[in-house]
Amino acid sequence: MAQYNIKLVKSLIGAKKDQIATADSLGLRKIGDSTVQPDNAQTKGKIKKINHLIEVTEA
Repeated sequence: MAQYNIKLVKSLIGAKKDQIATADSLGLRKIGDSTVQPDNAQTKGKIKKINHLIEVTEA
């Protein structure tokens, strides 16, 4: 199964509360944090919600 490598590249300061919660649910708390997530509908929705704050590559 495919996976995504997600890295937080912009600060969460000034982001909406739901965007901060989405980043937290992905395990992203500080700039530079990265995580590997499965390729499924839930992950794609989270990526779409905070795509201006993250960098996504296929793992």
